[in-house]
Amino acid sequence: MSKYHNQKTLVDGIMFDSKKEANRYCELKILLKKGKIFSLECHPKFPLSVNECLIGTYIADFSYTDYTSGGRGLYGFAVVEDVKGVKTAVYRLKKKLMKAIYGIDIYET
Repeated sequence: MSKYHNQKTLVDGIMFDSKKEANRYCELKILLKKGKIFSLECHPKFPLSVNECLIGTYIADFSYTDYTSGGRGLYGFAVVEDVKGVKTAVYRLKKKLMKAIYGIDIYET
């Protein structure tokens, strides 16, 4: 049993850290097929460097381009998503570094 009682789950040859994350992947695949999102990537890596010194790496659960309809057509925006159960101190620090280094707000589900 893992520390946070999550169960690793394999879907489409991809190992997810929890059933919740695997279920979110299945939801995103449906959105991908419907053309609501594009460029779905699982477990993208973001190096976290400050003053050319690598502090660590943030591995998101997903990244994709989300398209929503607007008054003048379709607009896409990049999403970095993390399926959260427990927000650890390390995660909270990496979330702040993602904002400071890349200007990215992590979308949590």
